[in-house]
Amino acid sequence: MSHSTTAPGVLVELPKLSLRESWPWVLFAVLIALLAVYFVGAEQGATSVFAGNAVHEWVHDARHLLGFPCH
Repeated sequence: MSHSTTAPGVLVELPKLSLRESWPWVLFAVLIALLAVYFVGAEQGATSVFAGNAVHEWVHDARHLLGFPCH
């Protein structure tokens, strides 16, 4: 026995997304992902944008979880 959320014979139409409408969101997601990878993976030492270890301490556990060496 199958359970369906729509009436039999009714097709659900998915919304159509065009590339023109979605590229700003894709670009935003890529920029956020690159920023996150930078802060987790490279924000320390010579490539540091912020002075001190504050950012390193905030993302310390994420560094270990993702396999980045840090000490």
